[in-house]
Amino acid sequence: MYNAKSLKAEEFISDEEIRETLEYADANKDNLELIDKIIEKAKLRKGLNHREASVLLACENEERLAEVYDLAKQIKQDYYGNRIVLFAPLYLSNYCVNGCVYCPYHAKNKHIARKKLTQEEIIKEVTALQDMGHKRLAIEAGEDPVNNPIEYILECIDTIYSIKHKNGAIRRVNVNIAATTVENYRKLKEKGIGTYILFQETYNKKSYEQLHPTGPKHDYAYHTEAMDRAMEGGIDDVGLGVLFGLEMYRYEFAGILMHAEHLEAVHGVGPHTISVPRVKRADDIDPNDFDNGISDDIFAKICALIRVSVPYTGMIISTRESQKVREMVLPLGVSQISGGSRTSVGGYAEPEAEEDNSAQFDVSDQRSLDEVVGWLIKLGYIPSFCTACYREGRTGDRFMALCKNMQILNCCHPNALMTLKEYLEDYASEETKKLGIEMIDRELEKIPNPKVKQTAYEHIHDIAEGKRDFRF
Repeated sequence: MYNAKSLKAEEFISDEEIRETLEYADANKDNLELIDKIIEKAKLRKGLNHREASVLLACENEERLAEVYDLAKQIKQDYYGNRIVLFAPLYLSNYCVNGCVYCPYHAKNKHIARKKLTQEEIIKEVTALQDMGHKRLAIEAGEDPVNNPIEYILECIDTIYSIKHKNGAIRRVNVNIAATTVENYRKLKEKGIGTYILFQETYNKKSYEQLHPTGPKHDYAYHTEAMDRAMEGGIDDVGLGVLFGLEMYRYEFAGILMHAEHLEAVHGVGPHTISVPRVKRADDIDPNDFDNGISDDIFAKICALIRVSVPYTGMIISTRESQKVREMVLPLGVSQISGGSRTSVGGYAEPEAEEDNSAQFDVSDQRSLDEVVGWLIKLGYIPSFCTACYREGRTGDRFMALCKNMQILNCCHPNALMTLKEYLEDYASEETKKLGIEMIDRELEKIPNPKVKQTAYEHIHDIAEGKRDFRF
C-alpha cells in the first residue's frame, strides 16, 4: 500500500502506485484540459506530484511541451539565476564486493586495474585539482568493507580538507559511497561533509535485484531507505539519482519524484540534488546490452520536468554527457556540472596509462576545466565555485526555506561572482580571464540591493589585490 510517510521502501516507493500512475498518464496524455491545469499549477512554482508530472511526461503535444520547456527555463532563472556550480569527482578506490551488472567495478571483473589511493596519493590528486581551480569535490568509492571501510573514507575527508596549496582549498566534500548505517552517517556528518549522494540505479525492485545479483547492494530495502538513515544521522543535504537506461524511464521518473515526496513528507526537506546519469560504455560494459536507453530528446524532457516538478532541487549533469547534450539541457534547469573530470581512481596528478584502466565509465566531455568555464561564460552562465551555504550553515531546512521562497539567489549571485573572480585571478587562461571580467562587470550591475552590490564590488577589488574567501 502506497504511503509517502512510511519508512518502508516498498510503501513509499510502491510498485502498484507507479503502475497505476503510468496507466493514468497513458489515459490522460491527450487530455488537454487536464494538461493545461497541470501546467497552470506548475506556474505557481510549488512543484508537481508524481502523477501530474507523469501525465506531462506522457504528453506529446508539441505546443504544451514548448510551454513546459519555457517554464522550466524560467523556474531555473527564478530559483538559481544564470549560475552553474562546478565540481569534480575524485575516485578513491574501485575495490568492490558487489555484482552490479552495469558497472565495471563488479567483483567478477578480473581484468580491470584495481586501485586504492593512499593518503600521500590523495594529497597529490587534491593538489592537482586545486591547481585546476576546483573548490568542491564529490568523492567516490566502491563498496568493500575490507579495502574501503568507513575509517578509510573518514581519513580521506580529513586529508582533503587539510590541503592548502597556493590559493587553493577544497571547501566542500560531497560523498558518494554505498548505503551504510546511521552511526556511519553520523561520523560523515561530524567530518563536515556537504551532500551525501546515493543513486538508486532503478526503483523497480524486481529489476533492481536482477541488476544487483550478489553483494550487500542486492538488498533493495536497505539501499532505498538509506536517505532516511542519513537524515537520522544528521545529514540534511542528500542527493538522489537513477541510472537511466536500466529500466523503463517513465517508471524511474515516477519513482524518483515519489522518493523526493517521501523525504519532504517525513523530514520536511526534499533532495538537495537530483542527478540524471545515463548508462555509458565502460571497461566490460556495453550500454547496448540494456534495452531501456533513452534518446537525447527524452533526456531533455526528463530534465525539464524534474525542474518544474521539484523546483527547489539542484540538478546535476556529469561528464557522462557530451558538450552537445549538456548545452541542450543546461537551460532546462541544470544547476551543477562537473568539469575536467576523471572517472579513474586518481588520474588528476598524472594521467592513467591505458593498460592500467580503472575508470568507472567513459567520459564524453573531455574538455579541461578552463575550457568548460570559458564555454559557460560564452553561453551567458556564471561559473560558480561557491560553497558559502554549506559553510554558513544554510543547509537542509534552512537552505530549503530560502530556496523555496526564491531568496537564495540574493546570496548565490554575488557569491558566484566572487568565486569566479578567484578562479580568474588564480587559474584562468588569458582568454577566459578577459571573458570572465567582462561578465563580472555586467553581472554586478544586476544586484538589486545597493548595500550588497557595494560590498560585492569591494570584495572583488580585494580579491584582485590578493585576498580570498569572501562570502555572503
